[in-house]
Amino acid sequence: MHRPRSVRDADVSGKRVLVRVDFNVPLEDGRVADDTRIRAALPTIRLLLERDAADVVLMSHLGRPKGEDPAFSMEPVRRRLRELLDDERIRLLENTRFHPGETKNDPQFARELADDCDLYVNDAFGAAHRAHASTVGVAQILPAYAGLLLERELQELGALFEDPARPFVAVLGGAKVEDKIGVLESLSERADSVLVGGKMAEEVEPAKKVVLPVDVVAASAFEPDADAKIVPADELPQGWLGLDIGPETRAAFAERISAAKTVFWNGPMGVFEWPRFAAGTKAVAEAVASAGAHTVVGGGDSVRAIEELGVADQIDWISTGGGAALELLEGKELPGVAAIPEE
Repeated sequence: MHRPRSVRDADVSGKRVLVRVDFNVPLEDGRVADDTRIRAALPTIRLLLERDAADVVLMSHLGRPKGEDPAFSMEPVRRRLRELLDDERIRLLENTRFHPGETKNDPQFARELADDCDLYVNDAFGAAHRAHASTVGVAQILPAYAGLLLERELQELGALFEDPARPFVAVLGGAKVEDKIGVLESLSERADSVLVGGKMAEEVEPAKKVVLPVDVVAASAFEPDADAKIVPADELPQGWLGLDIGPETRAAFAERISAAKTVFWNGPMGVFEWPRFAAGTKAVAEAVASAGAHTVVGGGDSVRAIEELGVADQIDWISTGGGAALELLEGKELPGVAAIPEE
């Protein structure tokens, strides 16, 4: 695995440092609704300030705007950042995706971003799987380094590949099945068992190391608000959908997780947004949190589950990059990481 050189080894004193952060945060009523990603970037920003960087120029995308859309302005993020860390040397640029050259990795736009800066730090793991001007283009112009968050993400996820303590149990779920088939195949080679729930379980064939649900909480596809019932996974009534793992599967999954020494979890076990189909996801969250293992959790719904249950502080590492984490675990090279010279 590519090991990019670290910002810890960069001489930043008196320098203007361009930093790609992942401030793609949810907004509500013109305010930041969840500042987790902003807080995750603070250690790198503080390091640069403590080492006497002259200026710290931050850049990030926010949402998927089509042109300059005020609804996706970085101003609410800028205000929240100032509340968390107020230093006159910090400057946050406007949404990089307001410029059409960002997603095209346009060399001219990359030069505009890099203009007057002395070096570049990528601390946006959540965007590292995108070959954009702010993640790759500028790294080809300025001396490039990995930020502390990017470095830690690579260490934590890389350890799942290289020498995980065993038994190593992976848990995969969610509805975006096509995004996770490659990850399932990769983890099946490395993990001792892969527990599969959610929609994935309906589309995955039984295989060595792959553990599928034995029972599900099902409801009619035509009347999902009607009464649900627990049925064997292989005996779903015609026109019904398995919308959560059943109690027998919850117990079996929890038993395997509790016996593990390494656990990676990505994706809910059912339609987690509906309380009556959330029990499976909650059971997995509780099992992961109480496991005497090194635990890594990624993916929006998985993270939401551990936060809602108040057990996030019991997880060893919560990944900030859903798509990037999955591509890395699939064995793909992340363009934003590959663009940084090795240590």
